[in-house]
Amino acid sequence: MRNRKLRHTGTAIVFVAVMLAGSMCIFAAGERTTETSGEQDPAGEIASASEMIEPEEVTEDWMVPVTADELKDGEYEIEVRSSSSMFQIPSCTLIVEDGIMRAVMTMGGTGYLYVYPGTAQEAAQAKEEDLIPPEEREDGTHVFTIPVQALDDEVDCAAFSRRKEKWYERQLCFLAQSLPDEAFLKERGSDAEKIGLEDGRYTVEVSIEGGSGRAFLQSPAEIVVTDGSVSARIEWSSPNYDYMIVNGEKYLPLNTEGNSVFEIPAAAFDRPFTVLADTTAMSRPYEIEYAITLDSETIQPVEEEP
Repeated sequence: MRNRKLRHTGTAIVFVAVMLAGSMCIFAAGERTTETSGEQDPAGEIASASEMIEPEEVTEDWMVPVTADELKDGEYEIEVRSSSSMFQIPSCTLIVEDGIMRAVMTMGGTGYLYVYPGTAQEAAQAKEEDLIPPEEREDGTHVFTIPVQALDDEVDCAAFSRRKEKWYERQLCFLAQSLPDEAFLKERGSDAEKIGLEDGRYTVEVSIEGGSGRAFLQSPAEIVVTDGSVSARIEWSSPNYDYMIVNGEKYLPLNTEGNSVFEIPAAAFDRPFTVLADTTAMSRPYEIEYAITLDSETIQPVEEEP
């Protein structure tokens, strides 16, 4: 009877020792463990490529990075491209102050607990105080404020998913061309007034960037100046463009036969302005972004027929 009691006591001691060892392992797992805090651990896993949708390119070959020293201090609404449709930024304010830029991004959802201005690997290894939590606005939207080194350049921005508890790799591009002209310290491009163009018809050399590189515009193109506003008559190298979008407005072709011809507003000379052109040459209609530049040094008046 005495031996049986000793055996039971020994079993209890072993059980307690195992429980203590397990507790010590949990405690040793790290200061940010979910076992001790009861919260999601931002030092969690990194989502693999198979867990993410195919990322989209956010920059174009023609883009040149724009840094804070090229901008005036102020707050400006700016457009943002995201490499993932799961990380949408419907609106963003760029704040420029004392040579430093930061972006206040209003998100399209509330699914992220943190963002980090770097790669997912860097985010998973960062200190928790370096992670950026959202600010919740009165309307329930989440806002993240991150530093920005340059516009028109690829910016890494890792995001920690609330539901998946993983870091996701994202890239952003803050578009300099979406800023107003007065945001820049130096003039970017020219308009009809600065060039001294009177109302009338002219030709100008035109270049284009974007897409696969196979499409091009006939050059020179004809432009018409009316009360200081400039419209450009552009002809594509293909008959397969069925509409264009410029500044959010849709334009239809002027012709039904031959290469597609459009008349669109020209935002400026000597700097690229963005357009969308929908092509039907693929298996399905597809909008492609292009950047068009008009060279003011090549402007020539069109002689009116008698």
